[in-house]
This record gives sequence, C-alpha cells and structure tokens, in this order.
Amino acid sequence: MIEDRPLISIVMPIYNEEGILLSAVHDLLMRLPALDRPFELILAENGSTDNTAVIAAELAAKYSEVTTFSVGEPNYGLALRRGIECAKGQYVICDEVDICDVNFYWRALELLEKGDADLVVGSKAMPGSNDRRPMSRRAGTFVINRLLNVLLDFHGTDTHGLKAFSREKLLFVVQACVVEQDLFASEFVIRAGRSNAKVVEIPVNIVEKRPPSVDLVRRLPAVAKGLSRLFVAIRLGR
Repeated sequence: MIEDRPLISIVMPIYNEEGILLSAVHDLLMRLPALDRPFELILAENGSTDNTAVIAAELAAKYSEVTTFSVGEPNYGLALRRGIECAKGQYVICDEVDICDVNFYWRALELLEKGDADLVVGSKAMPGSNDRRPMSRRAGTFVINRLLNVLLDFHGTDTHGLKAFSREKLLFVVQACVVEQDLFASEFVIRAGRSNAKVVEIPVNIVEKRPPSVDLVRRLPAVAKGLSRLFVAIRLGR
C-alpha cells in the first residue's frame, strides 16, 4: 500500500546484513499493511563489504514501497540522517534490521497523531522495558546513557534504537546535528529535548536476532571522539 506521498517513512540503516536482510524485510512488509497507513521503507546502506547493497537493490526492484541508497562508507549516523532527509512521510520511524518492532510503530503513531508527542523514543532501559540482549550490550547502553546524563545533562533513559517523530517539526533538529556514526541518534534526541519538542519515552522489548555487525570494542574510539565533539557543540555552543 503506497501513495505518491506516504504517511510513514521507515528509515533503516543497514551494514553487512546479508544474513538477515531479505527475511527481515519480507517479514516487515507482510506486517505493515495492518497499520492501514501508506508507508515507504528506506534501506540506508552504509559501507557494507558483503552483498547487503545488492540484496537491498533487489528488494527495491521487487517492492514499490522499498527504496535504497548507499553513502559509501561505514557510517550509521550519516546513513540515518540521509534517510530522514529524503523521507517523504509526515512521520519518520527509525528502526533496526534486527528489531523491526511493529508494535512500537502502533504505540508511537498513536502518540504522534494525537499530538501527545513530537518524538517517541523506544527505551530499552526505562521501567517496563525488556532488554534481552547479551549483558555486554546492556552494559554498553548503561554506560553511554550515564555519560550523556553527566556530560550533556540528558534526562532520559535511552537515545539509540527505535524512534518515531514528526518530520516537519524536527527536521531542523536533524539538520543542526554535527556528529555522525553511532552518536548521531543521541545528539538528535538530546537536541530535540533542548528545543522544547515533546519527547516521550515508551518501553520496548528487545531481542537480538544476530551479533552486532560492528565489534563493540572497535567502536570505542569513535564513540569517545563523538562524545567530546558533542560536549563542545552542545554544552559550549561551538
């Protein structure tokens, strides 16, 4: 189900996902018509070294609801940003290929359409959530959130993962962000809150369908660099 302008744009960054991309997208497309709203699915490929880009192109050729592009480098934040910028929908949902939580879509859209929220964050860490990822992944989320609390006066419980928002109201926030990679999502949530947008967190159930596509230890230098740049940009206004 798609019209010239979909109501919902689902943006999904993908990197080295040849093992699950085909089945994940097929499953998602089977469940989305139940939303009874026109949608598009944007596969934002970023620097894959396997057949992810080829599979994404085949899916786009087969399904009119699916589009794809590549940013040419392993950069989650850049892929997510580009996807949001090219989205046609009134509402944007940021999802992950190993999550595809349509239940979150339902709950978030209800809040957005009623005007009770401008941005809905699916929190893995708030009361009522059920994060069934490995302990190392949960610990990483806890550490990053604590750093954001201390360094940037962030008052929420999560910034990375499932999000849904009004594109018209928050596109200017996306365009104001200065970091890429993993911390783009964090900067977006923090800046949205500081812009007085109505940010609402809701609990989510998370089950990891595959190991991380990028080793957590290898991500640490980029995360540390991003945090320092984010501190300068937000707390010092530079």
